[in-house]
Amino acid sequence: MSKVALITGAARGIGKAIALRLAHDGYQIALNDISEMKKELEDVQREIIGTGQQTLICLGDVSVEDDVIKMVGLTAQILGSLDVMIANAGVCLVKSLIETTGEDFHRLLSINVDGVFFCYKHAALQMIKQGRGGRIIGASSVAGKQGWKLLSGYSTTKFAVRGLTQSAALELMEYNITVNAYAPGGVETDMLSSIREAVAKRAPETQKGLNESGASSREIAKTSSTDDIAGLVSYLVSPQAQMITGQSVSINGGRYFD
Repeated sequence: MSKVALITGAARGIGKAIALRLAHDGYQIALNDISEMKKELEDVQREIIGTGQQTLICLGDVSVEDDVIKMVGLTAQILGSLDVMIANAGVCLVKSLIETTGEDFHRLLSINVDGVFFCYKHAALQMIKQGRGGRIIGASSVAGKQGWKLLSGYSTTKFAVRGLTQSAALELMEYNITVNAYAPGGVETDMLSSIREAVAKRAPETQKGLNESGASSREIAKTSSTDDIAGLVSYLVSPQAQMITGQSVSINGGRYFD
């Protein structure tokens, strides 16, 4: 029986690339995003059908726990199990600390932290129920390892994902469930384009940092593609990665070293 992966924020960008890569790897795929992204999700669904894999759309907001419960349950019911959870959905905000409102900050927390927490929790419950282990992966960032000007709120959430990932890994290893996160540098997505545009208007020196990040002497340093991240995820969910857990894996072409 084919294994099943649920990917949140799968309508575009990194989530879409992961969904397509795992479909090519032989996984049945449950696709999640918010209702406003339904058309884009349907486009991804058609691509996955073209690989010969069964697929399912689960509309929902990861910051709403009931939505996450429903998408996990629907995935297990329709596709037969849940073996891989990719908690990819997230948002960014480019504002200085003193300009960030409480509402701004809590929106970032609700999607980037609450959303990952709910996905980890309810995926783990389903995997424990199934009794055959699993793989859980979240989305951190280089901004979860080093602070960035104008990204204080976003950076806070990505540091939080690292802590959550480590704690969950410790708690779930007895069930043969590994928990990891990917921590990209710049990835060519709509989100990165919007960050660059906003930062360029506010702090040119920070924009220069986003482009270079101290990498002038590191020839390998460059902006990653979404396929680069998908390739890492493909490995982390494979049997060969069974000894890797609790890690937030940097993938940035040498822009930042742990």
